[in-house]
Amino acid sequence: VQLVESGGGLVQPGGSLRLSCAASGFTFSSYRMRWYRQAPGKERELVAAITGAGGVLNYADSVKGRFTISRDNAKNAVYLQMNSLKPEDTAVYYCNARLNFLDYWGQGTQVTVSS
Repeated sequence: VQLVESGGGLVQPGGSLRLSCAASGFTFSSYRMRWYRQAPGKERELVAAITGAGGVLNYADSVKGRFTISRDNAKNAVYLQMNSLKPEDTAVYYCNARLNFLDYWGQGTQVTVSS
């Protein structure tokens, strides 16, 4: 299993970013996918989750109405569209897959929201 995130960067408050996660090594369409984030000094938190068929499961309250999770099973990819970004969204964002009760993680992509 391999998960590779991309799309992070530095953005001003109110800006947008789109994160991507390329997955390989498993039957992508059969598994839920999740985005987590971890800010300095804080625990990793679940941001959004999506079913294998593309149904959105949940969003963290802090990102509802601003972030959108989606996936393209033909490309084995999951995305996180982030709009109206705030400084408190600054974190390393991780893609996650849970297979047979084991968690797999990408290397993470840094998102920094600052003026």
